[in-house]
Amino acid sequence: MEPTPEQSPHHAYPDHWEADVVLRDGGTARIRPITTDDAERLVSFYEQVSDESKYYRFFAPYPRLSARDVHRFTHHDYVDRVGLAVTIGGEFIATVRYDRIDGQGRPASAPADEAEVAFLVQDAHQGRGVASALLEHIAAVARERGIRRFAAEVLPANNKMIKVFRDAGFTQQRSFEDGSVHLTLDLEPTAESLAVQRAREQRAEARSVQRLLAPGSVAVIGVGRAPGGVGRSVLRNLLGSGFTGRAYAVNTSFDAGTGTVEGVPAHRSVSEIGEQVDLAVVAVPADRVPAVVADCGESGVQGLVVLSAGYAERGAEGRERQRELVRQARSYGMRIIGPNAFGIINTAPEVRLNASLAPESPKAGRIGLFTQSGAIGIAVLAGLHRRSAGLSAFISAGNRADVSGNDFLQYWYEDPGTDVALLYLESLGNPRKFTRLARRTAAVKPVVVVKGARHSGTNPPGHAVPVSRIPDATVSALMRQAGVIRVDTVTEMVDVGVLLAGQPLPDGPRVAILGNSESLGLLTYDACLAEGLRPRPPRDLTTVASPQDFRNALAEALADRTCDAVIVTAIPWVGEDGEAETGDGEVLAAALREAAATGPAKPVAVVHVEMGGLAQALAAATSTAAPPAHRPSGPGPQAPSAAPGAPGGSAARILAPASDGRTGAPGDPAPSTTRAPGHPAASPGRAPAAEGAPSPGRAPVSEAAPSPGRAPVSEAAPSPGRPAPDAGRIPAYPAAERAVRALAEAVKYAQWRRQAATPGKVPEFLDDTIDEHGTAALIGRLLGPDPDPRGRPLTHDEACELLAGYGIAVRPALPAPDPEAAVAAAGQLGYPVALKTTAPHLRHRADLGGVRLDLAGENALRRAYDELTDLLGNPAELRPVVQAMAPRGVDTVVRASIDAAAGAVLSFGLAGAPSELLGDTAHRLVPATDRDAAELIRSIKAAPVLFGWRGSAPADTAALEELLLRVSRLVDDHPEVVSAALEPVVVATQGLTVLGASVRLAPPPARSDLGPRRLPSY
Repeated sequence: MEPTPEQSPHHAYPDHWEADVVLRDGGTARIRPITTDDAERLVSFYEQVSDESKYYRFFAPYPRLSARDVHRFTHHDYVDRVGLAVTIGGEFIATVRYDRIDGQGRPASAPADEAEVAFLVQDAHQGRGVASALLEHIAAVARERGIRRFAAEVLPANNKMIKVFRDAGFTQQRSFEDGSVHLTLDLEPTAESLAVQRAREQRAEARSVQRLLAPGSVAVIGVGRAPGGVGRSVLRNLLGSGFTGRAYAVNTSFDAGTGTVEGVPAHRSVSEIGEQVDLAVVAVPADRVPAVVADCGESGVQGLVVLSAGYAERGAEGRERQRELVRQARSYGMRIIGPNAFGIINTAPEVRLNASLAPESPKAGRIGLFTQSGAIGIAVLAGLHRRSAGLSAFISAGNRADVSGNDFLQYWYEDPGTDVALLYLESLGNPRKFTRLARRTAAVKPVVVVKGARHSGTNPPGHAVPVSRIPDATVSALMRQAGVIRVDTVTEMVDVGVLLAGQPLPDGPRVAILGNSESLGLLTYDACLAEGLRPRPPRDLTTVASPQDFRNALAEALADRTCDAVIVTAIPWVGEDGEAETGDGEVLAAALREAAATGPAKPVAVVHVEMGGLAQALAAATSTAAPPAHRPSGPGPQAPSAAPGAPGGSAARILAPASDGRTGAPGDPAPSTTRAPGHPAASPGRAPAAEGAPSPGRAPVSEAAPSPGRAPVSEAAPSPGRPAPDAGRIPAYPAAERAVRALAEAVKYAQWRRQAATPGKVPEFLDDTIDEHGTAALIGRLLGPDPDPRGRPLTHDEACELLAGYGIAVRPALPAPDPEAAVAAAGQLGYPVALKTTAPHLRHRADLGGVRLDLAGENALRRAYDELTDLLGNPAELRPVVQAMAPRGVDTVVRASIDAAAGAVLSFGLAGAPSELLGDTAHRLVPATDRDAAELIRSIKAAPVLFGWRGSAPADTAALEELLLRVSRLVDDHPEVVSAALEPVVVATQGLTVLGASVRLAPPPARSDLGPRRLPSY
């Protein structure tokens, strides 16, 4: 929308207030400022509001708006008077307005910082979370315009509006005056308001995904009249999966008399269907998609899967076409998977949806898979199929112009049917949000990520998202901090996924190895050491070991309290006639299953080499499981059964076939009593609260908001028709290295889970030595009233003054433009001193001879000065300085920087060329806790140098951790500090010394993660 001439030219239309939001039921709507062009929309909207709602708004019967009312409600200056509207399909469904007032409640202008606020929501859209979303946005607008408090008058009977204010999380006061409730809200965000906002965001986005994955009806648009083509293939796949809802074929070219295609009703448009369509799969050329979207939007379709290509992957014109597609779909309240998508699959027996180009649906399981690439999706599906591992859902999002991996993390967080989330990502549209969501999800179930396009420095074609300049090593470290299991290949992702989906988490890194090959056992032992595990000496059962010997050895290893996991190795053995045999694979598999099922819950993995018989037995083991219980043929939710681990479940673990190209037989294994990683024990007496009764064919999503700082536990159990097919499955690997790598990732993840249960904190002593307000004033003076957007580096003295406000002392360095000045500086500082250059090309380059240390007197100083200038150049170029010597210690580097996409990052490493050359630097997101600081120091490869390596005295790591926390607080409190580097920091046995510092200030980058909820727009 654009401003009209009637609006004040000095208060231009604030287009940055426009936002797309996801509502409580998963639909979308647009929030935007109201303009003078909205008079007719406002009148039409008001006519559709009930008399009761009008009474609540105006405290009196108010059947219609006068011309004066319409003028007042559509003319705003966007400062003292602001109105926002929520629109769907271009029409108003809700409005909010604030008017700035003074202390007596009269209209006012700045500096008055209070405003009166009022809402009106169309009755048909009440209960969808519209008013809550509007309150977040109008509060952000008010803060931007200098308003700090909202005042509202609400009738006591208007319980819905009172609840909106009460549940917002803002600090508020309530009183009862003159027959109405008077509310005052402090608009400063609080920890509670942020937690409420994020809980609402999670429920809304999870619900929007659930609407896509569990539709009651699907229309495939673009179904050809003859066999073949994308649309026809998708329809066949949909029907072949046993979809429990209604299916329709749509093509504008169908003849009027076309009754059915592939046995389902055929129509020329969605509007002709005459029944509710929840999901539309679009498989038409890109130039015909806008008409299809309009048809779907006018017909009330809830979501789209756009398979059509020709969008952002085709260049600038395609990017604009993609943006318009998203704008058009969101204007109707629809979300999009795609464009250029491969499709979606939901294996839940109450849905059985295959709206994709995959001809076969994967087996039902507990793994959720999201990919941004159709080709990678096909490869991972094939890999999981070879391992007989099942999926709960599969999504290949293509260009992911709307629905992204973040949305599916929101969904999987509370989805009781998913225990492990696998994601193949080529770009991160919102790294801050991804890290936050991944950390929360990883606290209850594993998140395994493969990141493609790691080194290109650009986004893949079609991904119209901001480009992050953070190195890949930093991205990996930040994912680890969030509990994400970062792997390098899709093969590793499958290896780790099947282990985590079927085995409990290990309690530690101690590994028992047993098998019938000493050599394979030694290979496994070496692989464990290489991955940082603590293996016990391999137990060789010899090549004459029987399946019973394997069973007994595995049972003993599981019962041993000094081991946390077991790897079983098996190779063909030599029979009595001298021929190599694989033995009865089914008997060996059964023996291992029996030992694992009856022993303590510890992870078990099998490594086999050239054992075709065993591989076949592993595959056959899955097909001998009891079939799922019969379910009605019609759509409908299933009643929950006992949770995994409850009495009555089968205790058998099931071996999965190796990933060696062999295909396992289909079948659903029986549930297991073994607790899988995503199945923590349910809290007694607590059940998830549902938003409302689910429609036929949809599994409800839990809507209960978690308490701030507390992650909910997946409590819903599999239904009788959906056992936990992967729980208890023993994964098998064709190489020791692959099994060990998967187990090592499980060990590190389990350790992170244990640590995450007790979050770190920022020590209180920092508050007593930090001058936050004084530093803010100093930053304001240094930047000036009209700062350069590019920022400015601080001088040495300015940087020292700024750092001093946070208790960080930098050792003074005095300029030495000539030998006499150097001698005078040394006399002022006291001997011994150091002489070093500060020229940019020589800074921190002791290897180039630009530093002279331990100069004990004037003669040594003059001699060093002459040598330095003779070797490197004249003093004007070198900019030498004199600095008092610091106590001996370990030279380290502490840095902090802000990436516009990922946020502030704290980094640590040892000083010097070797660490820089090898990339031995650790990273953590800001704000860092005491635990983050301790881990930061210990996570670099050279960390032993700080802890007494080769008999040296241990460095004062406590002082170093405190310094890291101070730097973290500085950049977190003051986003204008876009970079800070302390180099070197000499850490002695007692205390530390900061010898050099550089700081850069700039206007703070926008923080999209702290504002009101909004969908990204690229």
